[in-house]
Amino acid sequence: MKLGIYPRLALNSINKNRKLYTPYILTCIGMIMMFYIVCFLANTDMTSTIIGATAITLIMRLGSMVMAVFSLVFLFYTNSFLIKRRKKEFGLYNILGMGKANLSKVLICESLIVGFISILCGLFLGILFSKLSELLFVNILGGEIDFGFKIDFTVIKYTLILFAVIFLLLLLNTLKQIKSAQPIELLRSENTGEKPPKANHLFAIAGIVLLVIAYFIAVSVQTSVEAMLWFFVAVVMVIIATYLLFIAGSVSFCKILQKNKNYYYRTNHFVSVSSMIYRMKRNGAGLASICIICTMVLVMISTTVCLYSGGEDSLQKRYPRNYIITASSVQLDNLYSADAELLKETAYNTAVDHNYTPENILDYSYACFDASVEDNKIMPLVTHPTNTQNITRVYLISIDEYNKITGENEALTENQAMICALRFRFKGASLQLGDNTEYTVTKKLKEFVNNGDAFQQISPVLYVVVPDIEKAAASYYGLADFQGDKLVTFSRVYGYDLACDDEQQIEIAEIYKDNLSNIQYNKENLNCAWDCSSLERTEFMGIYGGLFFLGILLGIVFIFAAVLIIYYKQVSEGYEDQSRFEIMQKVGMNKSEIKKSINSQVLTVFFIPLAMSAIHLVFAMPLLYKILILLSGTTTLTLILTTLACFAVFALFYIIVYIITSKAYYQIVSSK
Repeated sequence: MKLGIYPRLALNSINKNRKLYTPYILTCIGMIMMFYIVCFLANTDMTSTIIGATAITLIMRLGSMVMAVFSLVFLFYTNSFLIKRRKKEFGLYNILGMGKANLSKVLICESLIVGFISILCGLFLGILFSKLSELLFVNILGGEIDFGFKIDFTVIKYTLILFAVIFLLLLLNTLKQIKSAQPIELLRSENTGEKPPKANHLFAIAGIVLLVIAYFIAVSVQTSVEAMLWFFVAVVMVIIATYLLFIAGSVSFCKILQKNKNYYYRTNHFVSVSSMIYRMKRNGAGLASICIICTMVLVMISTTVCLYSGGEDSLQKRYPRNYIITASSVQLDNLYSADAELLKETAYNTAVDHNYTPENILDYSYACFDASVEDNKIMPLVTHPTNTQNITRVYLISIDEYNKITGENEALTENQAMICALRFRFKGASLQLGDNTEYTVTKKLKEFVNNGDAFQQISPVLYVVVPDIEKAAASYYGLADFQGDKLVTFSRVYGYDLACDDEQQIEIAEIYKDNLSNIQYNKENLNCAWDCSSLERTEFMGIYGGLFFLGILLGIVFIFAAVLIIYYKQVSEGYEDQSRFEIMQKVGMNKSEIKKSINSQVLTVFFIPLAMSAIHLVFAMPLLYKILILLSGTTTLTLILTTLACFAVFALFYIIVYIITSKAYYQIVSSK
């Protein structure tokens, strides 16, 4: 054959199969465009102007890695639909005299054409929309906007290399399938159905067991740290269980429908149920993929929206005052020494020097240590914990300090105490500190003053108000924790607010930092740490804004992935069912009955993935909430409302896709 005929045959094949190739090429273009945009945002100069740029860049680079892996897996998945539909065409070429070597040359030309169009258009659109994405990204993060236009040739190089390799792997996979297949097999490929998988009951039971275990993990995890550790384990178990249930369980479900004579022997059910059983193994895998992607989209968008919307609440909980200065020592007396007063005065005078008077002042001391709470005994954590569920951080506060910061007038005798337990239940009417000192609990407080300790925000804590913290902590003096450090630490918190904007607060914070480095105090006896909420706000919102923006981008990608899987599933099954419906028309089935049968088949399986993803989401809520509590100040109500809103929008979009794809299916099966 002349070399010029191969490109013409390739173009002709793409044109004749444009119903299959058009969405495939558009998907390739979309993947390339999104990958370029994410990589561009990871390397843009505008990001470097934002506080927290390192974390933001890391998030976007992680997003580019996710995009690269997903592009490889998803394009292989969609390419398999394309090749299966065209195997009959390849077999016909083979029988008409075109050898596999010649057919390979046609496929190489097709791959080059598709790859060239996809990469060229994808890069063009990526470059075109990169500036818009950059402006939106920086606006979310609160950075400085630059309207200059830039093309990142390094990102172009990475994009070219990645997708050239992906298209090469797709071509090699196709050539391997063609080489190993016989011409007769290729011609009959469309008519080769898949038998129901053997031992499907065992697979179904295994899927149910895995799903129950994953759901149990999600609802039983107690702490945020445990939630982070178990999250990925639960996700993997849910994915495996979903595939097992859809592949094996769907066969059992169809057989149950088949045994129900009142349901099965109806015109609109007979054809749909029998055709679903005929190819249910592949059908189940496709439905499972749709379910997993739907769940990923809903989890990703709802959690990133919660993170971004709850960023300010998280900041306020982590930094209850504009400025927080914490002085720590192993001795209580050091907290009220001349050095401690010097740190306090320096912080106060720095604000006054800029004509601002500190407001809402918080000034109190406490002792803290980690312990294991068993019944009413508070046992010091001096060895490595074997059970993390009972670990609690204990804060001891004197009754005088409590009355000072709350404005109340409580009184306690020598062996009385008030407590406030957060994120766990303390049931005892008394508590024992150390070996012998026992206190009667006179009052259980619902909340306590936030001191800005990060541990306080995420883990079980117990506040104990006692007459004298030095006496209460005496049993723990001289003890070391499992890392060898002193068990008990005394801290003094000094914080205040300033009535000025964030920019002025950051300026004052920088001056205080300089003043702190210039003053002389005994750092061996006193350790000083300080925070400025305005200084941290930009970094907080930058990280959450980066996750929010990346979540939206990846959510869009996964939505289009779900749409394409649904579309190819409907189109490929439409071509497979075409001959069956043609026969049914010849024996008397009219177009109205065909529509009813199609609606029955599509509705039977189309909304199962959406329903299953909703169930996954419901059981994932407790786990997601604990993770979000670790990262932000999200409330349960915020998470529920955000998730419901995301699900409602996604369900509406899903219904629109259903209407469009069911029409495409009907047009194919009724075309003859």
